[in-house]
Amino acid sequence: MVRISSFATTACTIIVAAVLLSRLRVSFATDCTTVTSLVSACSNFVTYGSPDPIPGSPCCVAMTSLNNLADSGDNIRNVCRCLMELISTYSPNATAIATLPGFCGVSLGFTIDPNTDCE
Repeated sequence: MVRISSFATTACTIIVAAVLLSRLRVSFATDCTTVTSLVSACSNFVTYGSPDPIPGSPCCVAMTSLNNLADSGDNIRNVCRCLMELISTYSPNATAIATLPGFCGVSLGFTIDPNTDCE
């Protein structure tokens, strides 16, 4: 049963990420909801510092989707701005948010740090 639940959770995360990604391509510049939703797949790690995300986990699938969103200059800047807003809002968890791409083996094209200039 656990394998089915884990598989179902991962499959659901991938489907949600794909739907959000398709909607995001239409109107990304006006909305950080998708970025927040993707990062929320990592809420246990961001909140508690464990378990570490591993490639293939729902969290890392979400980080890969986030990486796919940051596919051009404008999109990179928009993803960056949204993430800077998140780490500003959740400053006690900023370090955990900043480490997510590294755990998942993705590079967003910028450093997640409160001092990052997204321009």
